[in-house]
Amino acid sequence: MNEKRFYCDKNDPKKILGLYLIVQSLVFTFVLCSENKLEIPKIFESSREELGPDSIDKFFSEHNEYVSDGFDFPVGKPNAKGYMDKQPFGKNFHLGEDWNAVGRNDYGDPVYAVSHGIVKFVGDEGPGWGTVIMITHLLPNGKRINSLYAHLSKINVSKGDQIRKGKMIGRIGDANGRYGPHLHFEMRDDFFLPTGPGYSRDPSGYLNPKVFIRKNRKLK
Repeated sequence: MNEKRFYCDKNDPKKILGLYLIVQSLVFTFVLCSENKLEIPKIFESSREELGPDSIDKFFSEHNEYVSDGFDFPVGKPNAKGYMDKQPFGKNFHLGEDWNAVGRNDYGDPVYAVSHGIVKFVGDEGPGWGTVIMITHLLPNGKRINSLYAHLSKINVSKGDQIRKGKMIGRIGDANGRYGPHLHFEMRDDFFLPTGPGYSRDPSGYLNPKVFIRKNRKLK
């Protein structure tokens, strides 16, 4: 196998200057992003730890009692009493729903798991998201569904936790002061979707949460 190497001629000042400018630019970008709490470019992106499909399938095969028997709403359980969806799925290409209490006095209100399942991911996903929880649910027909809860002020679960429908998993927040308090809530039928953009002209892999929940209140 031929091995290609890059050589910088120490007698060629143009090459030395070019290499120096590249390194300086990368260092400057990293420092600027860190000091201003901006998102660091993907070259510095850390790995995102979450449960993979094999671990999740093994869990459900060993714990049939956690297969979903139906879905409730994530706030004002079980029927979202006292809450409204201020930005529905599809409005302005929104990929989820923004739930607010009537009067918008909902900072710290409890957030509930919409069905039985296992916590796939918990973590801070950056300025636009704040703290996020993702739970995987298994339908009786074998299909996996993920529910996502974002902008949380507190969390009560960890990755890998076994979850029952209606369990309080966290509290409504404001993404560290970035937004007014609300719960950003999504449901997906594509297991491999990451946290994502929150808005897109292409809703592939995303479900309309209210429509899905209303159609699946009772299963089995």
